[in-house]
Amino acid sequence: MLTPRTLTPQALAIRNEMRELVAAVPRQLLLDMDAEKASFPKEFLADVGRRNLLGLRFDPRWGGRGLPWTVEMVALEELGVLGTSLPCLWSLISIVGEAIHEFGTEEQKQRFLVPMLRGELTVAEALTEPRGGSDFFAATTVARRHGDDFLLTGQKRFVVGAEGADVLLVYGRLEGAADPKRAMTAFLVERGPGVEVHHVYGLMGTRGGGTGRLVFKDARVPLANVLGGEEGLGRGTEVFHRMMVPERLTSAGGAVGMGRAAIEIAARYADRRHAFGEKIRRFEGVSFKISESVTLLDAARALNHGAARAADVGEEANTVRRLVSEAKKFATEAAWRVVNHAMQILGGIGYTNIYPVERLLRDTRLITIWTGTNEIMDLVIQHEYYRELLGRPATGRDVEADAAGAHLAGEKVFGDE
Repeated sequence: MLTPRTLTPQALAIRNEMRELVAAVPRQLLLDMDAEKASFPKEFLADVGRRNLLGLRFDPRWGGRGLPWTVEMVALEELGVLGTSLPCLWSLISIVGEAIHEFGTEEQKQRFLVPMLRGELTVAEALTEPRGGSDFFAATTVARRHGDDFLLTGQKRFVVGAEGADVLLVYGRLEGAADPKRAMTAFLVERGPGVEVHHVYGLMGTRGGGTGRLVFKDARVPLANVLGGEEGLGRGTEVFHRMMVPERLTSAGGAVGMGRAAIEIAARYADRRHAFGEKIRRFEGVSFKISESVTLLDAARALNHGAARAADVGEEANTVRRLVSEAKKFATEAAWRVVNHAMQILGGIGYTNIYPVERLLRDTRLITIWTGTNEIMDLVIQHEYYRELLGRPATGRDVEADAAGAHLAGEKVFGDE
């Protein structure tokens, strides 16, 4: 695992700052969000903004700290102990901020990114559609040009912050463009006429973010709010692919924190709970679950760090896509397994609200689905692996030749002749 001696001074400093932040989050806020008495708590983001802990990776010119992904992953793990809701709101600044920081005009960065990093402007990402699901290019939201404005019509669902975000990053197709990949455009839509909340979902977990379905009815978006301005028209696919890096790395980072919180509760419980005259940690049925959980979290943390490092140093895009998809898949599935182990160790009391493990279980279930289901991650991983494997000449030792019958070419039948 990453210990104080293995963390860089920057990462250690951020970890300490994030721990102070997490310790200061009111217990009642977590309870109210889970009970759906609070929705999209802007005061949390305002506090984080005052601490200068939003958008850590972005240029200090806009209010960020210019830190690498490897440091942001440390921050995300600390936030993850709170569950998914508050880390999700924090991550939206990183995710939507990525789009503005990398593709936005100077004027858009000043108007949107600067107040975002101060915690003064809240944002959401409107990506998924009722009929689209994981199929991004099946989007039916259409933008019709009207002079220097666009009229946006369509629907987006599962939008965290649908109820409360000030600005929405919305993907829509330009009317009249035949190729959906060239038609897709990203818009910065300010809440106003034509932007309607039609449903707020009752969620199993990850509550309190105001997740809902948005309907756009000729919502007027000025050209100045097209991400990247005139040059941004038709570049939505490029934005989308770039956005999948923060989408998936933030999920992976928070997952480790959730798993860590759950297993620490369970391990302490196992050290105090007695049965059959022994601490239950002495029983293999319990101790092996602790062992597996710690190993899974350390492995997930290491994979997260490797994927983050690849993004930092500018590895080839397909390699980064593969690694961040691996990190998202492995870390979220590890967290799900670990939280289940924690509940099993606690037994019946773990299924009650006496401990927060039941909430962590409900929260963790979502992270294997959002930002691309883990089945989609599997598709990306194998696709990019084959692309790398078949796209380069064989290097190093020809291991295939290390078989006694390797020379029998007639036995190697592939069925392609």
